[in-house]
Amino acid sequence: MRFIGLKTCDTCRKAQKALRDAGVEFDVTDVRADGLSAADIEAILEAFGDAALNKASTTWRGLGEAEKRSDPAALLSVHPTLLKRPVITDGTSWTQGWKPDVQAKWLGV
Repeated sequence: MRFIGLKTCDTCRKAQKALRDAGVEFDVTDVRADGLSAADIEAILEAFGDAALNKASTTWRGLGEAEKRSDPAALLSVHPTLLKRPVITDGTSWTQGWKPDVQAKWLGV
C-alpha cells in the first residue's frame, strides 16, 4: 500500500497513526520531500480528475489566475503540495482524504 501525503499535514498524520494502529503496512511518499512522478500524477488525475487539486490551500491561493487555469498535471508537477491529501492506493483502488468512508475502506471499520 502507498500513502501519498505531506509529513506536516495534520490529516496525513492522523491517517498514518490510524493505519499503523490497525496494523496496516504502507510506504510513504512525502510530496514536498519526494515530489510526484509523472506516472503518479497521471494515475491520481485519472482517479480523481480536477478534484485532486486542493483549491482551498495556501499554495492555490498564491497562484495567479492564468496559472490556476493551466493543466492540472503541470500544476501538480510544479506544485506537488497542491495535491488534496492523503492519497492512498493498494495498486488497484485509490482514495483521497480521510473521511469516514475512506477510513472504513482501509481500516475495515
